[in-house]
Amino acid sequence: MSPNKENYLKTIFELEHDHQKISNKNIADILNVSAPSVTEMLTALTKEGLVFHTPYNEISLTDAGLARARELVRKHRIWEVFLADKLHYAMADVHQAADILEHATDDRLADRLNEFLGRPKRCPHGGIIPGNSGIEDDSDITLGTLAPEDSATLQRVIDNHDFLKYFEDLQLRLGERLTVVKKEPFSGPFIVQTSDRATVAISENAAGYMFVTDVHYHTKTPDQKTE
Repeated sequence: MSPNKENYLKTIFELEHDHQKISNKNIADILNVSAPSVTEMLTALTKEGLVFHTPYNEISLTDAGLARARELVRKHRIWEVFLADKLHYAMADVHQAADILEHATDDRLADRLNEFLGRPKRCPHGGIIPGNSGIEDDSDITLGTLAPEDSATLQRVIDNHDFLKYFEDLQLRLGERLTVVKKEPFSGPFIVQTSDRATVAISENAAGYMFVTDVHYHTKTPDQKTE
C-alpha cells in the first residue's frame, strides 16, 4: 500500500479518536490536499474494502481498514517515543519525522524498537500506543467539556504541529492537574489553574484539542460521572 493511502487511513483513525468530525474538509485540512483529491482517494479506499463512505459523507474505517490504521498509528507513536526520548526532539517536531519513518518500518523492526523502548504505553503527546495498553484514546474527554470548578488530569493533546507550538507556549505538562476557574463569554478562553496555583488562559478551540481523565465534577448531574 502506498504511503499516501496509509496517511488517509491514519488520519481517519485519529479524527475518530480525537472526537472530531470525519469529513472531506477535515481530512483535506490535515493532509493539506484538495477536496476533490479526498473524494477520489476515499472512493479508491472504499473499493479496496478499507473505508466505508456513503453519498451523505458518512466516513468510517472497515474492520480491515481499522486493523491497518492501528498498526500505522502503533509504528508512528513508537517512533515518536524514540525521537523524543533518545534523540531529544521537541514535542512539536516528532510528528513529521515519525510520519516518514512509519512507512519504511516493517513489523519486525517495529517490534524490536518497541521492546528496546520498554513497551511504552503512550507517545510524547499522551496518545495510547496500540498493543501496549488495555485502553484506547477515545476513553478520554476534552477539557472544553468541563465547567467552572471542575478539575481533571491533562492526559494527552492532539498531534498537530501548529497546536503543539501553541501548547508549548502555555507551558503546561501532561499529567498536570487542572481546575477550570471560569469560561469567558462569547467563545472566550478557558481560564484554568494548575497544581501550583498558576492561572493559564486557553483558547476555546485549543481546549477541544486537550484530553483529560480522572475528572472531578463540581456539580454532578445524572449523566455525569467521575472518570
